[in-house]
Amino acid sequence: MILATTFPTFQEHVPRRPVSDIIYDIAVIGGGINGCGIARDAAGRGLTVLLCECGDLGAATSSASTKLIHGGLRYLEYGKLRLVREALAEREVLLRAAPHIIRPLRLLLPHQSGLRPRWLLRLGLLVYDHLGRGHTLPPTRSIELRNDPAGRALKPDFEFAFEYSDCRVDDARLVILNALDARARGATIRSRTRCVAAECQAGLWNLTLECADTAARWSATARVLINASGPWIGSVMRQVIGSRRPAPVRLVKGSHIVVKRLFEHDRAYMLQNPDGRLVFAIPYERDFTLIGTTEQDYAGDPSAAAADASEISYLCETISSYFRTPIGPDAVVWTYSGVRPLYDDGASKAQQATRDYVLELDAPQDRAPLLNILGGKITTYRRLAEAALARLAPYLPMRGPWTATAQLPGGDLEGCVGELRRSLQATYPALGQAHVERFIQSYGTRALLLEKYARRPGDLGQRFGHDLTEAEVAYLMHEEWAYEASDVLWRRTKLGLWFGAADASRLDSWMARNRAAVAAA
Repeated sequence: MILATTFPTFQEHVPRRPVSDIIYDIAVIGGGINGCGIARDAAGRGLTVLLCECGDLGAATSSASTKLIHGGLRYLEYGKLRLVREALAEREVLLRAAPHIIRPLRLLLPHQSGLRPRWLLRLGLLVYDHLGRGHTLPPTRSIELRNDPAGRALKPDFEFAFEYSDCRVDDARLVILNALDARARGATIRSRTRCVAAECQAGLWNLTLECADTAARWSATARVLINASGPWIGSVMRQVIGSRRPAPVRLVKGSHIVVKRLFEHDRAYMLQNPDGRLVFAIPYERDFTLIGTTEQDYAGDPSAAAADASEISYLCETISSYFRTPIGPDAVVWTYSGVRPLYDDGASKAQQATRDYVLELDAPQDRAPLLNILGGKITTYRRLAEAALARLAPYLPMRGPWTATAQLPGGDLEGCVGELRRSLQATYPALGQAHVERFIQSYGTRALLLEKYARRPGDLGQRFGHDLTEAEVAYLMHEEWAYEASDVLWRRTKLGLWFGAADASRLDSWMARNRAAVAAA
């Protein structure tokens, strides 16, 4: 077992001293991408910030996306030009900020006879390129599928496609990078901490917080409260804040499936369906293909969302209608679902509901401000954070916007990838090339921090399964709020795709034994 003395840093799950000692400028409920993005931006403007999340950071909607940073080509059908333009601009900002977890991706849109006509697809992509003009990614091109490797995986009746640019992202790691940067700038980040009550008194918000593991309670005080609880926004408003006003939110479930790799090249497909929906097939974690998403209204507990049989069949049937090799539910190796808290704009279909964000500020003269966050998409989270702080500027003295040109932790890779690769290989000679590349693509320059958690120089300790080592798990527990095996296997990494139940149980047991060492560090 690694000794606690080998761990020089620690982000505690339970506060060592009462957070009531401080009057925070901002308290954020919710540790998804919007909450962590707001915490980061606010901390960088000199504000004191407390963020509480009842589970793991990014454990719900924010880690259940289609893993794309994109403008939203299909939003053009609904006339959402401003949203698409903003998202395309953000695509470039985020690509510069986190090139280790956000990388360019080329997508193919095959023409399907009887659906959207070829001229309409071309027009939409011309507009898409125009809205993204001046950006670095290559523009749309037309391809004859019979002469392109991407056509080999498709049925022979698909003869023509358009190829365009967007980006892929490790969404769960994007949440963690924002939380890391927020903490580095002074924010207090409390995962596994539930806000059970928020009461406005004497112009301040008095919060009661509860540890998810011990049920220990303590209090905190803030000048402004931000409800960024995602699909739980309505329940937080009712049960925590005590509001009787219903939240104007529409919960929409999106499910994804993962299968063994369906094609050998590194491009993705965007596939049209007769019902008007679009399904992506994306290269995923080297050995797999990610397929999604479905969109259907949801009325249950967001934490219980799961892909049902009809959704799995729908996605398999879509793939089978395009690809030479059909797939069925038995080909699925993993599924995940997320519930999006979309602003209820009265759209008749779930896929037509706006993906734009809406900020509802409740700030009567006799009460401290409350800001409710509705809607949004992962691509525009940074702009959402800027807009949220702009709404709060009359109530809190703060510095101006800064995140548009700032890199996220580990993202300072320009000109040093080769040196980083050589350094990791020299420090850990036993690492294979794929292992080194995973470190770089997960942690960027922060991969060098793994050495602090090695048993001894060059020794990353035991392997739990696949290429997951003791030192990496220790790093994730001490630096990135990982608490149990699922945090490591499905959010900090995606190594759960290669792990069996026995290996996962062994990892969970090791982490449980070492939590005391983490708490004592």
